[in-house]
Amino acid sequence: MSNASNNPGNFANRDKDEVRALAAEGGRASHSGGFASMDPEKQREIASKGGKAAHAKGTAHEFTSEEAKEAGRKGGRASGGSASADDDDYTE
Repeated sequence: MSNASNNPGNFANRDKDEVRALAAEGGRASHSGGFASMDPEKQREIASKGGKAAHAKGTAHEFTSEEAKEAGRKGGRASGGSASADDDDYTE
């Protein structure tokens, strides 16, 4: 069993001002960003590799034309696009 008093990661072993400074960072002190902070081109490159791997493995979802239409309708509404009155579930 480890002894917490020797653990440098234990905030109880750190100076109070240092702990306050780390807390003020809100978790950013130990994280440099990740996927969301990457260059958009790098994100596309990584996502493309993942999609190709999923298709090669046979685990990628392939939308039917009906699923694609429904996703488009939902996306249009979510983004503030206008829906036509002849949609099945259209409400004002």
